[in-house]
Amino acid sequence: MKNLLLTFALVLTTLFSFAQDNSSTITVTIDNVTSDKGTVKLSLHTADTFMKGKGLMTAESEIKDGKISVTFENVEAGDYAIIAFHDANSNDKMDFRDNGMPLESYGVSNNSMSFGPPNYDDAKFKVADKDLELNIRF
Repeated sequence: MKNLLLTFALVLTTLFSFAQDNSSTITVTIDNVTSDKGTVKLSLHTADTFMKGKGLMTAESEIKDGKISVTFENVEAGDYAIIAFHDANSNDKMDFRDNGMPLESYGVSNNSMSFGPPNYDDAKFKVADKDLELNIRF
């Protein structure tokens, strides 16, 4: 019985050691934040969540010398987009003028900036089997 348990434990250990991790990391840097006040908030989205609420993953970073860097870990293969904004007044939301224009800096993956709200198709990128490094500009 003892040999059977040891054999079973060895088989399980061997199976798990050969399991492949199909996830990647995405490291995002922003190096043009206008001030070190507040934080930068980022969210990782699919087409289903983009501009519709909370992303699949979120991150927040303090700003040092106008720069931040965050990493999203264990991201499965697929198409994604990232939205980032500078929460300069630390109120946990993006602030807007009366006419709907943003008061705080923002950016999206692929640095797609158009008049009007960001577009998922312009901001999307593919995660496959490699780790990614992205730079977003405000």
